[in-house]
Amino acid sequence: MNLPVAPDPVTHHGGCHCRRVRFEFDAPAAIEVLDCNCSICRMTGHLHLIVPAARFRLIDGEAALAEYRFNTGAARHLFCRHCGIKSFYVPRSHPDGYSVNARCLDPGTVASMRVIAFDDRDREAALAAIAHLSHDQS
Repeated sequence: MNLPVAPDPVTHHGGCHCRRVRFEFDAPAAIEVLDCNCSICRMTGHLHLIVPAARFRLIDGEAALAEYRFNTGAARHLFCRHCGIKSFYVPRSHPDGYSVNARCLDPGTVASMRVIAFDDRDREAALAAIAHLSHDQS
């Protein structure tokens, strides 16, 4: 199923440090990412770029992925079992999409990046503000 893409889409590529895990997705060249202050995001430095599942493609490395779940168990934290990098995962906030770590994108396709704070201490308000992100914007 081909879905309409936001204005000025590009195909971004990225992956883990050892390059065993590789992915691509379609999104604008000007991206907005979330900087979450929860315990795991604070410790890993993950900058969330929420991508609808229909726009995300795992190119290589499915067998290299390991999974970690904690707290509610809803989020599927996926990381490379060789180098330990979490380049993307299925977030609790958007189980119908992926959170790509903007720090794991290959250079060359991001024209600009706006970082938006996500306050996990007021999770309900923060979630309401981003609920639309994993849905296709036509």
